[in-house]
Amino acid sequence: MNSQSSLFQISSFNFKLNHLIIIGVLILAFSTSFLIRSQPAQYGNELNEFDPFFNFRATEYIVENGFIEYFEWHDDKSWYPTGRDVSATSQIMLHVTAAITYQLFGGNSSLYDYTILFPAVIGSLSVIVIFALVRLFGGTTAGLIASLLFAVSLPIIIRGTIGWFKSEPLGIFYGLLGLYLFLSAITSENKKVAAAKIISGGVIMAFGIASWGGNQFFIIPIGLFILALPFVKKDHKFLLWCIPIFVGIFLFISGSFERPGPNFVFGLGGFSLILPTIFLIGCISIQKISNNKNKTRNGLILLISIILAGSFLITINEELDFLPLPSFRYLNAINPLLSSTDPLVDSVAEHIPVSTELSFLFNSIWMVFAGIGVWLLLSKKISQNEIFIKNDMKIFVLILGITGVYVSSVFVRLEILASISLIVLASIGLSILTKEIFNIKFSQKKNYLIKISYVVIILFLFILPVVVPENGNWSNVVDAPPIIFTGATIYPPVDDWLVTMEWIKSNTPENAIIASWWDYGYWITTLSERTTFVDNATLSTVEIQNMAKVLLSPPEVSWNMLKEMNADYVLVFVAAQDIGNNPNNDPLYVVGGGGDESKIMWFSRIAELQPETYLELDAKTPKPYFYENTMLGKMIPFSPVVYYQPQTEENSPIFKNGFVEISVKNIKYDSDDDPLKLVYASPSFMNDDEGELLFVVIYEVNKNYVSSYDILD
Repeated sequence: MNSQSSLFQISSFNFKLNHLIIIGVLILAFSTSFLIRSQPAQYGNELNEFDPFFNFRATEYIVENGFIEYFEWHDDKSWYPTGRDVSATSQIMLHVTAAITYQLFGGNSSLYDYTILFPAVIGSLSVIVIFALVRLFGGTTAGLIASLLFAVSLPIIIRGTIGWFKSEPLGIFYGLLGLYLFLSAITSENKKVAAAKIISGGVIMAFGIASWGGNQFFIIPIGLFILALPFVKKDHKFLLWCIPIFVGIFLFISGSFERPGPNFVFGLGGFSLILPTIFLIGCISIQKISNNKNKTRNGLILLISIILAGSFLITINEELDFLPLPSFRYLNAINPLLSSTDPLVDSVAEHIPVSTELSFLFNSIWMVFAGIGVWLLLSKKISQNEIFIKNDMKIFVLILGITGVYVSSVFVRLEILASISLIVLASIGLSILTKEIFNIKFSQKKNYLIKISYVVIILFLFILPVVVPENGNWSNVVDAPPIIFTGATIYPPVDDWLVTMEWIKSNTPENAIIASWWDYGYWITTLSERTTFVDNATLSTVEIQNMAKVLLSPPEVSWNMLKEMNADYVLVFVAAQDIGNNPNNDPLYVVGGGGDESKIMWFSRIAELQPETYLELDAKTPKPYFYENTMLGKMIPFSPVVYYQPQTEENSPIFKNGFVEISVKNIKYDSDDDPLKLVYASPSFMNDDEGELLFVVIYEVNKNYVSSYDILD
């Protein structure tokens, strides 16, 4: 039985064996993707990371209050006292899509459980979309390979696990679907179908931008592709209405949202599509009046002119500022030579640069296969035989590959774009290579041996990074507990954060205002339903700087700042290790491991203070000055007693390079006479067993405290 053998017929559709194979492979890809993404569920059914908690809260607001109220919602629980305009500062379509699908498919599940499951499902459904997309370029085999590669791609999976209710899974789904509809319209011979696809593609692509800001990078290959279309596509009449409609609808819908909004349409994003569209219309018009000999030349002259004009506009924009620009992280992706001067941007882990080692870890085998794909796409031999990819699609694939790798070279978060580009190239390369190998006529003796060996080698290379090494491969790297259990440390999971949030909710006034570092803002507003000053949206650098100053200022100064802010409580997260007892049977601790005690460098840089004031020469060990003369130092319930060198077992009363700070528990604020008073410590703080400690302490601000400044006055 061959792949074209008919199995049964439904109406006019003849269901063949190849259809069954396609369905089977897609089910395998979906199942594999979902199972890998679901591994964190074994630790507990919780949202993961920080942003998902706000996204849940915003989605909940839609479900409970409706869409009109959502678009008018000014959140007074965050960024006290100004609050937050949610629809203007959020990925709107993530909340809207989740709310609509929950009402349609949520059944009897809670919204919280639904949002935990949502990213794994939508991320796994994307294997079907990338199959359809790559099938346009390289045929069914390439599409199926792409779906399998997508299912196990590390950069894609780690930003789309169960509980990861953030922008990327839905944004990638919308982005790939919009890209498929756009390109499918370009290749369609039925103009009515093409019109429907081009309109749908513009709408869906706009939904993608409103779901995840990273989808803006799909615009780059689309814009470059539009520049190439007059030279590689003969149906110019079709292009004259197809491209302007797509661009117009996309920009209109994008501009209708508060985010990305008009600044995107009339800024660099819109500029990167409008200018190519103007070129396309102009180029086709010039080619129409040019003789055959000069058509390409005249088009290239116009292209060079457009590029020079665009470069000139961007250059003078630095002085005149007439073109709204995106944030630094988007500009940095376009121009990797830009360097950040904002320590707040630098402090975010997902903004760290991509090293060669990290890039290879993410895409090792894909890089090899993608290289094969590029070589085969450029091979004249391949283009001249039965394995043929249309020039327009070949151009787009190469553009997508180059731009995806390029923009992802700056931030580790954008490796997801490199992975998509490499998957497209690798799947096409493997498809062409496989067909070439199987089309070669070997001698009967060698035929099966060579072909079976080829399949074994490819499968080995494909499976290798998925299962090796044992504890750090692509299939289990996401086998980690949700961050709410670890506080973003490498320590074993505990319930302290969840218990703390419940304590705040049950033991503080509903109008209480909690001061903390911005990392924990979303947890506090969502889980404890209390008001915060700063959170993970990082809407105001000034306010975050102010919070850093509160933590590192002298206690008297900090108390006055907290009083002026109208803060009721201050929350601090601490990581430490219990290393045993001293001769007096007092427990000893090594403080540090990812809590606020480990962020002093960033606090000082963000507050525009000198880190050496607070840290020893190793830039991580706090100085005695920190514990004695800063509010944060006073709130950390430990005090150093000695410094220890593990290799030589030498003790020192003062810090020396290579020595570890050894501390004992010491609660400094526990009296009504102090500026702050400890009112809560999470369960792990009271645990005297040896091992890691992750705990939260909460201090109440003593509004009746009389500071030395008041006495002097």
